[in-house]
Amino acid sequence: MKDISELLKSLVAQSPFSPRPERPNPFATLLGGSLLNPTLGSPNPFGTLLDRSLLLPRRKAFISYHHEIDQGWADSLGETYGDRYELFYDSSLDDEVDSDDPKYVDRVIREDWVIGTSITIVLCGSQTYKRRYIDWEIRSTLFHEHALLGIRLPTAMTNAAGQVIVPHRFNDNYWSGYAHWMTWPVSGDALLAGIEVAEAKSAQASLIRNARRKMRYNLP
Repeated sequence: MKDISELLKSLVAQSPFSPRPERPNPFATLLGGSLLNPTLGSPNPFGTLLDRSLLLPRRKAFISYHHEIDQGWADSLGETYGDRYELFYDSSLDDEVDSDDPKYVDRVIREDWVIGTSITIVLCGSQTYKRRYIDWEIRSTLFHEHALLGIRLPTAMTNAAGQVIVPHRFNDNYWSGYAHWMTWPVSGDALLAGIEVAEAKSAQASLIRNARRKMRYNLP
């Protein structure tokens, strides 16, 4: 049997849901956020191929989300999948850093949250794209060349064309082919597949797009 990393790379290359770096970005900008097609990655194209007996040890994940609005979704992800299925460790903090010093916050994100993990999972809800700390967390994730997975929450905001609004920096790396995107997982297998594909994609560090300037303020 192929090595698991080779299997994953093969599956990613064959999946119709995997973005190609050469594909143009047809999405416009709305209210300061970027847009994604919500159908990409929604089915689980891997079925039962990713048997847990073949997997590496549990992934340690940092969960990036809007704490005031999406705490319930973060709790549900951790309780349902992090504990029940033992797919990942949630290393995120319960609350945002209580400080007005941007340098201090940036250091905490970089040193206390992201370092020690291998993947950042961004929960994309209605206001996620407005939060500067989420942009900073994605930026630090890319700086350390960690995997990046976006999960569309049922509350995600869309435009008239049904395009999901996501943080700009995530959008940049989705279209480069580095970040992975999926809808809210309906099973442990679906989340497991998303995490492993994101990890496989992170081996291509040349696809990282992290030159965008950091957000200075939250959007209204």
